[in-house]
Amino acid sequence: MENIKHIFAALFLGILGMLLPVPAAAMAADGHGEGEEQTQEKEGVDAQGIIFEHLGDGYGWEVPFNHHKRIPLPVIVWDKQFGFHVFSSSHITHGEPYTDGGVTFKLAGKESDHKGKVVAIVDGKEIKPTVDISITKNVCGVFIAVLVCIWLIIDVARWHKAQMSAGTMKAPRRLTGAVEFVILFIYDGVIRPTLGKKANRFAPYLLTVFFFILVMNLLGLIVVFPGGANLTGNIAVTLVLALLTFFITNICATKHYWKEIFNPDVPWWLKWPLPIMPLIEVFGIFTKPAALTVRLFANMMGGHMIVIVLTLLIFIFAFMGPVVTGATAVVSIIFSVFMLCIDVLVSFIQAYVFTMLSTLFIALGQEEGHGEHKEAEAHTDLPAAPATAAK
Repeated sequence: MENIKHIFAALFLGILGMLLPVPAAAMAADGHGEGEEQTQEKEGVDAQGIIFEHLGDGYGWEVPFNHHKRIPLPVIVWDKQFGFHVFSSSHITHGEPYTDGGVTFKLAGKESDHKGKVVAIVDGKEIKPTVDISITKNVCGVFIAVLVCIWLIIDVARWHKAQMSAGTMKAPRRLTGAVEFVILFIYDGVIRPTLGKKANRFAPYLLTVFFFILVMNLLGLIVVFPGGANLTGNIAVTLVLALLTFFITNICATKHYWKEIFNPDVPWWLKWPLPIMPLIEVFGIFTKPAALTVRLFANMMGGHMIVIVLTLLIFIFAFMGPVVTGATAVVSIIFSVFMLCIDVLVSFIQAYVFTMLSTLFIALGQEEGHGEHKEAEAHTDLPAAPATAAK
């Protein structure tokens, strides 16, 4: 135990010793002294802009350790005034205008009403295209997450197919075994106990949602390409996933479910003359997807914001001298690494919670009345009768 303490102490002092000279050397090299120049350096850190740039979308993918260069992505826009145009985002990355087919495009600045969007300059005015289907960072991130999910599932399916062809049933190992373990954990622990005999009907969707959210969460924690896109921290992505659960729940719902919505078994004075309970039930239909949307979005965005803020503390306190800056850097790095580890756990938890709640909502839509339930049991027992009589 004492040796471990000594190792951690030496590691801490070593990191501190390496970090302390950095701010002082940087200020000396840049010619920054004390007083007003240090204040200007402090004000030069646009923390809000950095946070929102990371959490938001973009027409390019930032290159690690070089914020001024980006991996270009295709810009695809259409408007009835200037037609259809496709070009690389590298032409407008830094806000400079670019002419394509006689039309000038640029990336709208902070003072514009279309901040951060591609606009066309027509007669000296900025016009936002009617249709903008550009492959942005988030769109590209979704494509990558889809490909990763397909690769993971096909790998498991191919392994089992090979085992069946060989007539053996060995347990898979490494990544294949881990994926199969997660599949069985979600299916046997969440889907089948909740949906019962209808588990096989909805399991493909629920397992797809789980792995899709999990992969997006984990890719968002990677700072280099193909990670770094804050997909589940984008409310548009979580809203689409929640709407999928909403449509499946209500389109595949039973008659008993809709009967309980519009004519619940409550005293008549709660339904007439003012339909209090039906209104509450209808309102509850729409609160479920809203809860799914906000829960996933808020948790994942909050984790990203905490890590970014902890990292920015190094630059915010840089003007206070080498001692304070070095101590802040060490503490910031330690807590950032700790929060990233927590975010890995949260990535699994949020994917699990979204899948579990989706399973519960779908199960509520599959409820049957007492008469329908007895009739289903009777039909289930019918095939066993001839076998019993024959014996």
